[in-house]
Amino acid sequence: MSDGESLTERERRVLEAVIETYIATAEPAGSHTVARRSALGISPASIRSTMGELEAKGYLFHPHTSAGRIPTDRAYRLYVDAMVQRVPPGAEACEHLETELSAGFSSDDLLARAAQVLGILTQELGVAVAPALEAIVLDRVDLVPVSTDRLLFVLNLRSGTVRSIFIRLRGLLSQPDVDEVQRVLNERLGGLTLREIRATFADRLRDANASPEAGDLLDIILAEGDGLFDIPEPHEPVMLGSAAVLIEQPEFASTEQMRSLLTLTDGRGLLRDALAERTREGLTVTIGGEHPEPGLAGFTLVTSTYRRGGATGVIGVLGPTRMPYDKVVGLVEHTGRLIEGLLQ
Repeated sequence: MSDGESLTERERRVLEAVIETYIATAEPAGSHTVARRSALGISPASIRSTMGELEAKGYLFHPHTSAGRIPTDRAYRLYVDAMVQRVPPGAEACEHLETELSAGFSSDDLLARAAQVLGILTQELGVAVAPALEAIVLDRVDLVPVSTDRLLFVLNLRSGTVRSIFIRLRGLLSQPDVDEVQRVLNERLGGLTLREIRATFADRLRDANASPEAGDLLDIILAEGDGLFDIPEPHEPVMLGSAAVLIEQPEFASTEQMRSLLTLTDGRGLLRDALAERTREGLTVTIGGEHPEPGLAGFTLVTSTYRRGGATGVIGVLGPTRMPYDKVVGLVEHTGRLIEGLLQ
């Protein structure tokens, strides 16, 4: 029996009310507080009894000797999957996002702005990862003679990125020879990812049927090898918004949780690995202990993918498991769609 199916209607309603009370107050939810804040139509005593049943089933726990309850990761999972009503971002938030992102002067700047603004709007830590360049598709190669002994080798990638490399020639080449080599390169390499090209570069060009002069140029290009298609990845692939918005939240009043946050933001390796796994298209919400990495066990990561040049990037937020999922999910999804549109 899957999570939630064993709960009665009353238990589901009480659990939803407890979760929303705890998210709003950051205090363990007591029965009187839940009754006052929620239109459940049942007495505090009945709520208290139901909360005890939910605790026995693993959806709530109470810290120390407090009479109030706190949702478990299992409760948040049920809430996200079956209870929460996603709230689309308001007009003001949408306008703020579009204005800030449209001002980005490069794709990296756009992503950095997205992480920053998304963090401010959600009051969580904004995170963004650009698509891996090796997964981006080659649209075409342009060969541009610049002198009698040099040629400009131009890669036009589907992401909008252009990479230019000078190639030294052995002698003067006619424009028809250059055009012939350009045609061969585009026929055999166009539409492939940079990863695919590097893995099969020599095999794809070795038997090309070309004139002797064009063949000489192909030999030069083959001698350069797959390094022509080796574009270095950014030094820091994970972009973060400001962590200051998280520090103000009650969860980070403890030294241990603050240390966990600093470990994530300073090293970024754990975040990089977690985000690299999120290539499934659309929205992903990973809560607390669902993370395979123990260093993320106290956090929720909400991300959405976006496509650029045939490759997948990730935008989202990191925060405590006590998160306003209705608002956060809507903002993350909207930002992902906005980034994808702007990058086209």
